[in-house]
Amino acid sequence: MNNKNLIRSLLLLNNMSISKLAQKMTELSGKKYTIGSLYGKLSRDSLTLKECQIIASAIGYHIEFVKNTN
Repeated sequence: MNNKNLIRSLLLLNNMSISKLAQKMTELSGKKYTIGSLYGKLSRDSLTLKECQIIASAIGYHIEFVKNTN
């Protein structure tokens, strides 16, 4: 599953629109995010790790790195 589909799935699970996500990202980061800029980043698969962290936070999640056991 690519980032675009993953984020869309998480938004659906959490009853949030891309518009609301853009608004929350703007509030959390202080940087202006729009529906268009978010769709563009998702389509180009050009989200930064910081933006992924902001998205996770906006929908009530966090990103965790877990060492592989193999």
